[in-house]
Amino acid sequence: MTRPIRVLVVDDQALVRAGFRMILEAETDVVVAGEAGDGETALQVAAACAPDLVLMDVRMPGMDGIEATRRLLATANPPAVIMLTTFDMDEYVYAALRAGASGFLLKDVPPEQLVDGIRAVVSGESLLSPSITRRMIEVYLDRPPARPPSRQLATLTPREREILVLLGRGLSNAEIAAALVVSETTVKTHVARVLMKLDLRDRVQAVIFAYECGVVRTGLPAPGQRPRV
Repeated sequence: MTRPIRVLVVDDQALVRAGFRMILEAETDVVVAGEAGDGETALQVAAACAPDLVLMDVRMPGMDGIEATRRLLATANPPAVIMLTTFDMDEYVYAALRAGASGFLLKDVPPEQLVDGIRAVVSGESLLSPSITRRMIEVYLDRPPARPPSRQLATLTPREREILVLLGRGLSNAEIAAALVVSETTVKTHVARVLMKLDLRDRVQAVIFAYECGVVRTGLPAPGQRPRV
């Protein structure tokens, strides 16, 4: 991206917004395009300033961050969304990701991790920590698939299905490359094909798809361990 990343900061606490603004405006490739203190205002400000990414607080008075994310991502040319939370709370994780968020950050995240996370999401990556992915697996292993496998799933090659399984377990491109003994460039190509065939927007949607269709059936493998499919 040649121009600065435009970020909308949404949090009901003015001090939190000011802190994030101070961190982001110290970067040459990031600019704070706007602020909002609740979900409803966030939708209005986003429509006016067209951000590339929204830092969205989960818990706010009135419209919360999950509903605001759901509505925001239903608009034309929506921005990416990173959810902000004080605690890594299980009850919000799946709902926020299902609404379309690209990941989570804790509000006390170190400044460099905040900026790196923003850059990663804008470039097409996701912010799903292994701990979050592991808990999601633990929860959904005990549940039947939420929906039957789609016809699109049958279009995947055996290797693409392996890729989907590893995406579902939250592995990075580098970890997938190590597990399958291929290059990261090859992994990126496979990931792109998986997303295209399954009509998914990003890696987070691939994780959710894997859970809901019952593709992921075991826990997280150690890096370099070949998956069982």
